[in-house]
Amino acid sequence: MTDEYRFKLASEDDEFAQIHALNYRAFVEEIPQHPPNPERRLIDKFHDENSYIICLLGDQLIGMLALRSQRPFSLDGKLADLDSYLPPYRSLCEVRLLAVEPAHRRAGVFGGLLRTAFEFARAQGHDLAVMSGTVRELALYERMGWVPFGPLVGTAAAQYQPMFWTLEQVQLAVPRLEKGAPVPDERPIHNVVNLLPGPVTLHPTVQAAMAATPVSHRLKEFVTDVKTTQQILCLLTGATFVELLMGSGTLANDAIAAHLALLDEPGLMLANGEFGSRLTDHARRAGLQFETLSFDWGQPFDYERVAEALANRPVGWLWTNHCETSTGVLNDLPRLQALCRQTGTRLVVDAISSIGLAPVDLSGVYLASGVSGKGLGSVPGIAMVYYNQPIAPQPDRIPSYLDIGLYATSAGVPFTLSSNLLYAL
Repeated sequence: MTDEYRFKLASEDDEFAQIHALNYRAFVEEIPQHPPNPERRLIDKFHDENSYIICLLGDQLIGMLALRSQRPFSLDGKLADLDSYLPPYRSLCEVRLLAVEPAHRRAGVFGGLLRTAFEFARAQGHDLAVMSGTVRELALYERMGWVPFGPLVGTAAAQYQPMFWTLEQVQLAVPRLEKGAPVPDERPIHNVVNLLPGPVTLHPTVQAAMAATPVSHRLKEFVTDVKTTQQILCLLTGATFVELLMGSGTLANDAIAAHLALLDEPGLMLANGEFGSRLTDHARRAGLQFETLSFDWGQPFDYERVAEALANRPVGWLWTNHCETSTGVLNDLPRLQALCRQTGTRLVVDAISSIGLAPVDLSGVYLASGVSGKGLGSVPGIAMVYYNQPIAPQPDRIPSYLDIGLYATSAGVPFTLSSNLLYAL
C-alpha cells in the first residue's frame, strides 16, 4: 500500500484545494482550533508563504505538512522569546499543519512526509525546525525525534506543545518510519533520581546541542560565541576572566597548580573531605611547597585555626574547595576571602560543585576552577579556570595545554574546542 503513495511539493490548483479541505477537517472538525464555516475549507493565514509537502494516493490528498521560514512564526505569537528555548542554529523554519487522513495514519506516510520535508528544508539551508504539536499526539512526536520545550500554548480545547527538531534527528527517525518499524523511544527515564554529583539530568536543548553537526573552532562566529560564553560565566561568578579548556575539573586544577608553582611561595591547603584531599594531591604532584590543615569529614573548617595558620607562618596562597563534594559541606567562602585579605594571601578555590548551585562570588579570588557539568546542567568536558588579574603566557615554564595566559592571548581558543560542548553549555 505504501508503494502507491507519492510525496511531493504541492504545485497544482487541485492540490491546494484539497489542502484547504484537509486543513478544515483536521483543525476545525477534529481539533477545534478554528470556528466552522459553510464552505468547509480552511485557508491558512500564512498560505502565500507556506511550502506544502503532500502525500497523494492517486490524485487524492492523504496527508500534508507546511514549512515556512519567514519570521515571525506562528509560534512566535504564542511563546515570548522563542529563540531563548532553542539550541544554536544557522537557519530556522517552522513546521505546521501536519495532518493525515485517519485511515492512512501509518508510519510509512509520516515517514514519507518527513523525509520529503527534510530534503526540502536541507535544500533551503535550514538545520532546525520548530512546531506546535497537539498534545493528543505527543508520544508519537517524541518517538519521531521532536523535542518538547517551553509551556503549553493554545486554548483549553486545543492545546499544543512547542517542539523542535534538528536535521540530525530527522535522519535517524525517518528510515524507521518509512519501513513501518516502531521508532525506539530513547528518551531518558525521568523517574530515576541520581543522588550522585553527576551525571546530571540534561535539558532537551542540551541533548540537541550535543547531537548537532560540529562546527570548526576556527570560525569567527564560533570564537565570538566563546567570548559570549565567557562573559556569561563571569557575570554568573563575579570573576573578571575565565578560560575554557577541553577536559574535566581535574585538568582545571592541574592548570591552577602549574600557575601556583610560578609563585615559588609556600602555601596552605584546607581539607575536610575527599575532594579537599584530592587538591593536596594536585599540589604534591606539581611540586608545590605547602602545609595541610585537615578537618573531620562533614565538619566545617575551624576558622580560628585557619586565621592562626595564616598569621603565624609565611603563606603566599591558600587553596581549598568551596563545596566539599563528598559530604555536601559548603565552606564559608566570604569568610575565607576576608581572612586572606587581612594577611595578603592569594585565595585559590575549587568551585566545581558550587557554581550554578549556590551563590558564588569569585571577585576576590586569585584562581578558581569550574566545569560544564554538575551545577551548570550540561555534560562534562569543559574545564574552567577563573581569574581576576591578566595572566601572561609562560612558554618556558608551563606546558601549553595548561598555560592560561596562552588561552587569554588566543581569543580563548588556542586549540580544538568542541562546538557541541560549548553550545550545550
